[in-house]
Amino acid sequence: MNSEEYIVRLETPADFRAVENLIRESFWNVYRPGCSEHYVMHVLRGDPAFVPELDLVMEKDGEIIGQNMFMKTVINNDSGGDTPVLTMGPICITPRLKRRGWGKKLLDISLEKAKEAGFGAVLFEGNIGFYGKSGFTCAREFGIRYHDLPEGEDDSFFLCRELTPGYLNGVTGVYQTPAGYYVSDEAVEEFDKRFPEKEKLVLPGQLFK
Repeated sequence: MNSEEYIVRLETPADFRAVENLIRESFWNVYRPGCSEHYVMHVLRGDPAFVPELDLVMEKDGEIIGQNMFMKTVINNDSGGDTPVLTMGPICITPRLKRRGWGKKLLDISLEKAKEAGFGAVLFEGNIGFYGKSGFTCAREFGIRYHDLPEGEDDSFFLCRELTPGYLNGVTGVYQTPAGYYVSDEAVEEFDKRFPEKEKLVLPGQLFK
């Protein structure tokens, strides 16, 4: 492959360890000292809401350099009933290739595959400065609220993109994060022992300490 050649394909069981290590390296000390995202990925593969046909890796020169995955969830409608939607992530690119456009390529391909699979919308937590370049807007513009977030609190992190135009027309309500994303610190610590030791640092900008 030349410097711009890559493939995006389904993750296989043979990839699991490499993908978990990639996620660990990408998220380490970013949002908290250490990280939990590699364990979250490990858990979510066995979750009923996991979407295996959208469990993707990006490969370049025989190396997995990125990954993304999707989970099914719902909006609890104000009018009653639920609207099925997707959520996304963890999504990452190997640290040495960040800020070179690979993440956007992976994201755009992932969203196109989700659209082709028949899903109507994706909601998740992210930075609008990056994800807005791929068509995401603040979920509040669709009348969708983030669960457990008090009224008036900053919700600019909560993003939405319709995959099917008009899918969310007339829908207002509360988005629910799939339960599988909630993992205990103790379980994360135990799982992390399977990987090479890394130093946990408290850094400016981390969301959790």
